[in-house]
Amino acid sequence: MSRLGIFGGTFDPVHVGHLAIASAALESVPLDRVLFVPAKRSPLKDRLPLASEADRLTMLEAAIAGEPRFSVSRAELEREGPSYTADTLERLAGRVEQDQLFLILGGDAVVDFERWHRPDRIVQLATLLVAARPGAPDPVEGERRLVFDAPRLDISSRELRARALRGRSLRYLVPDAVWRHIEEHGLYRAMETTPRTT
Repeated sequence: MSRLGIFGGTFDPVHVGHLAIASAALESVPLDRVLFVPAKRSPLKDRLPLASEADRLTMLEAAIAGEPRFSVSRAELEREGPSYTADTLERLAGRVEQDQLFLILGGDAVVDFERWHRPDRIVQLATLLVAARPGAPDPVEGERRLVFDAPRLDISSRELRARALRGRSLRYLVPDAVWRHIEEHGLYRAMETTPRTT
């Protein structure tokens, strides 16, 4: 039985912190693979992602190129409505019966976990893998919950969008291929109130 890590988020944009957490999960558990699942829309966020689905998917695929144990799922982008993790895990569990599922979370996400849609179902389907995050309480292990050793990089997509809006470069904060895509398409420079729809 292989061990599959599920790493969801809006990835708006994906950054080196995301990749460091995924890589640490591979080593710490260890996992055999990590599946990145970009969300169409997070139920716990008030607004839609600023970059289009196509841009976020392109950036994510570019970011993980070269690591054969990383892959991307379009499951939540292809499903209408909010992106519920419980629904995604049920879909994956039905398709990958030989895989043991692990849901990769930051310590900041765990704080709100009881507000998620069907949290009891989530922990039935997957073991939670929690990485400590700067500014969040240190996570604790429990039933169906493991804490793993990941770099505590103080970086967030929200911070990167704000930095880009101020005209600052995101180079070295995101993978080079992601930085080039952001620069070439002018992402986040004037998007704070006008999210892309194509």
